[in-house]
Amino acid sequence: MASVLKVDKLDPQSGTALEIGTSGDTITVPSGATFAVSGTMNASSITAGTVATARLGSGTADGTTFLRGDQTYAAAGGGKIGQVFQVTNTTQYSSTSTTYGNMGLSQAITPVATSSKILIMAGLSWYSGGVQTLGFKMFKDASELVEFYYGAYAGSVSDWMGSRIIYHLDSPSTTSATTYKMQFARVQGSGTSYSPYRDSNSGANEGTYMIVMEVLA
Repeated sequence: MASVLKVDKLDPQSGTALEIGTSGDTITVPSGATFAVSGTMNASSITAGTVATARLGSGTADGTTFLRGDQTYAAAGGGKIGQVFQVTNTTQYSSTSTTYGNMGLSQAITPVATSSKILIMAGLSWYSGGVQTLGFKMFKDASELVEFYYGAYAGSVSDWMGSRIIYHLDSPSTTSATTYKMQFARVQGSGTSYSPYRDSNSGANEGTYMIVMEVLA
């Protein structure tokens, strides 16, 4: 039969330390009882098991939240990249009119949420066989998003080449597959425009590219 010692307080005889039990013993606090510590308990004393997430802070602890410095669980902020696609093209396309045509840059993406934004980056290069103004258009499916112009003016050069990187942040508000693409045209002047431009030494087309990424809300 277990012995029961009933006292209100235990003090060490020497006044310096109080030891309960011997190494290897198990000290049990039964269910329904409270082990209250008003002083300091070092975290290093926890040498086994895990601390329940609910004990680390307030709020809902789950796979969609993180623990902030003020010990509050909060939803992760926006700006996370959900998915990234890149398409490149080394086939040279040409234009002799103001009618826009494809230039080998088209990429579909299916957003995971209607609140997501889509960031499109296009690296463009071109060669102009005359004094011209070139136009580049970015489309979302059949809808035009933005248009850019680059040109060489009369009296400056007869042939010229160039390159640019353009950016656009779109809000498609859909979870359906959406296709982004680039088109170009010679919008002013005469002669033929080409994209991408061709290296005059190697004869190789330098290439163009487009990166499409989903930015989560």
